[in-house]
Amino acid sequence: MALVSQNDATRKTSLSRYLDPKILNRVDKLELGAKAVVEGFMAGSHRSPYHGFSVEFAQHREYAFGDDPRHLDWKLYAKAGRYFIKQYEVETNFVAHILHDASESMLYGSAKAPVKKLEYANFLTAALAYLIVRQTDAVGVGVFNEGLARYIEAKQSFAHIHRICHELENTTPSKKTDTGAIMHEFADRIKRRGIVVLVSDLLDTPEHILDGLNHLRFARHEVLVFHIMDPYELEFPFDGLIKFEGLEGYEDVLCQPRMLRKSYLEALNKHILSVKAACERNRVDYVLINTAQPLEIALTSFLQSRALARVRR
Repeated sequence: MALVSQNDATRKTSLSRYLDPKILNRVDKLELGAKAVVEGFMAGSHRSPYHGFSVEFAQHREYAFGDDPRHLDWKLYAKAGRYFIKQYEVETNFVAHILHDASESMLYGSAKAPVKKLEYANFLTAALAYLIVRQTDAVGVGVFNEGLARYIEAKQSFAHIHRICHELENTTPSKKTDTGAIMHEFADRIKRRGIVVLVSDLLDTPEHILDGLNHLRFARHEVLVFHIMDPYELEFPFDGLIKFEGLEGYEDVLCQPRMLRKSYLEALNKHILSVKAACERNRVDYVLINTAQPLEIALTSFLQSRALARVRR
């Protein structure tokens, strides 16, 4: 009688196209480790403010290849016919919350990018969720626009990834972005120190973004920001007379882009530098991702640089 391996568990959740094997194979040997002190249920690879072990039962999770068989719940196996591990009060590494932007502006996609910004963000969120669960941590996802549209409670199981992917597949962007408000909400919602990952095109004022970052960092959460941008948004290569379709409540505009290119790029660079500076002041990891770049390359590069930063500490 063989125990269920991690690969078997992964195959059960591989029905979603967002769990792209090309991406997962590149990041499979990497980790999204916490650089700061976090609070979770398990004393593991991340620094915890707690010491020692508690005997208070917290939850079950599915057995993953490499788990200590001594923690198997045989009574639950007799009932369910599946293997589960007992977890106790200080027995999970950390809880990560991914804040996923589903505002109307995320629908933009140019001919230079293989997918729209929302699709790229979906692949990124799915890959991060897989990575976090694979390293035996818990992940939750908040889908937002002007407010929180849907929230998937944090859990640690490969079946949970399938639910996250299902929600992403059924996400229809609408309304404006209020990135600052969603960060304030989660700073109040999350009671334990952990990791908060923001995946967004950040079409909000830098002041609102800064206020939200300040609140999360004041609550002592570690924060990561993935800034998703289309190459046409970064380069503004348009020419001739073009009608721009308004998103998030703005009207359509008919204009000659050549006359606007310089001022647009100046305003964009100012916005990016303001957001980046706010992240640096708050010790927040900031990553600008061009959707023309393959996700597996962008994500691998970030994870490797983050791992190197942890070693240097």
